[in-house]
Amino acid sequence: MPRSPLALAALATVAVPGLRPVAARAPHTAGADFDVAGVLDADGGRWIVRAPRSDAAGAAMEGEVALLAALAAARDDGRLAVDVPRPSGFAPLPEHGRAMVYPEILGDELRVDRLGAGPGMSAQVARAIASLHELPVALVADAGLPAYTAEEYRRRRLSELDEAAATGHIPTRLLGRWESALEDVRLWRFSPTPVHGDLAAEHVLVREARVVGIIDWSDARVADPADDLAWLLAAAPEQALDSILEAYALARTEGADEQLLPRAVLASELAIVRWLMHGVRVGDEEVVADAVAMLADLDAATAGAAPISGLSRRHADPAQPVQPADPAQPVQPDDPAQPDEQLGDPDVAAEPAAVPGPKTASEPEALTAEIPVRAGDDTPTTEFELPPASADEPEPEPPAGPQPPA
Repeated sequence: MPRSPLALAALATVAVPGLRPVAARAPHTAGADFDVAGVLDADGGRWIVRAPRSDAAGAAMEGEVALLAALAAARDDGRLAVDVPRPSGFAPLPEHGRAMVYPEILGDELRVDRLGAGPGMSAQVARAIASLHELPVALVADAGLPAYTAEEYRRRRLSELDEAAATGHIPTRLLGRWESALEDVRLWRFSPTPVHGDLAAEHVLVREARVVGIIDWSDARVADPADDLAWLLAAAPEQALDSILEAYALARTEGADEQLLPRAVLASELAIVRWLMHGVRVGDEEVVADAVAMLADLDAATAGAAPISGLSRRHADPAQPVQPADPAQPVQPDDPAQPDEQLGDPDVAAEPAAVPGPKTASEPEALTAEIPVRAGDDTPTTEFELPPASADEPEPEPPAGPQPPA
C-alpha cells in the first residue's frame, strides 16, 4: 500500500534529526517503485523523501546512493556540470530497506519544446550530458551498477527485441529495420561511458536560465552514450538538433563517434518496445494498447525512410557548419522567455511540458497534505507544490514520439 505524504514526512524527521515538517506534497505523477513526497520544514527548507515499495527497488536505491556520492564529488570538483541529489539521512523501513531524504534541487523541468538553435539552453543541456559521459566508467562500476562493453550492449538490445517480437505486437517492417541496425557491427564500435539511462525532460531541472540538476539515477550504468541523447533528439524541435549535437561533440574529449546519431535514433525508437514490454510484464492492457498504437504510427512514419545504419552523421560533426534543417524555414533561437516561465513562483510548480508520446496509465492529481502543527508550535502550516521532476521512477517512462528522418 502506498505511503501517504504525511507518513513520508514522519520518516523525514527520523532520517534528519531536528527537521520540523510543516507541509508535504505528493508528486504530480506517482511512480510504481518508490513512494515520493516533498516536505517543507519550519525553516523554509524543501526536502524530498523516497521510500522503496519492493525489495528490488530497495536494492536499486542502494546502488543509486553509492553513485550519488561519487557524482556529488564530481560536481564539487567541476567535472560534472550539474548538481545531483545529496542524501542527508535515511530512515529504516519495516520492509524493503530504508527511505532516503535529501534537499530538493530547486528548478523546473526542461521545456524541450522551447529549445532552439544557438548557444542557449540546447547547448547547455548537451554539455551537461557530455560532462557525465566524460566521467570515468569506474565511478559507476564501483557503485555496483551494471557495466557493459559495446558488444555486450548490442547483444542485450538484440535479446530485448527478440523478447518483444515474441509478443506478436511488433510490425514486420519495423522488426526488420531494427534487426538490420542491431546486426550491423559498424554501428556498435563505441567506447562505453557512464550514462543516466532514463533521461527525460522531467529529470532535467532548469532555474534562472541554467540547467542546474539531473535527478532519478536508478537506471544509471556503463553503456552506450547515445542512449542519453535519444530522448532529446526525439522530442526537441528540428531547429535545435544541430546545436545539441555540435555542443555535445565539442564537449567530449574523445574523437568523433561517427555512429552516435544512428544509435540515438535506434534507441529512441526502441523506447516504444521498452514501454510495450513494461505493459506486458505488469499486465497493463492500457499501456500495451498505447505502445501498439505508437508502433503502428512509427511503422507508417518510417515507410520509405533510409535505414538507421545509413543515417548521416553530418549534424554531429563540429567541423561542419550549422545549417537549418529546412532552408525555407528560419532558425528560431532558444525561447528567451523559457527560464522565467519555468521558474515562476518558487512555491508553485510549473505545468509539465506537453511532450509527444503516450500518457501513463494512471496520472493521479497532485495531493496536498498539511501536517498538523504540534501543540505550542506557532509555526504556520502552509501548502506548497512539489515539482513534477521530483517523481523518481525506475520503471520505463512513456517514450517521446521518435522523429524518424525523411
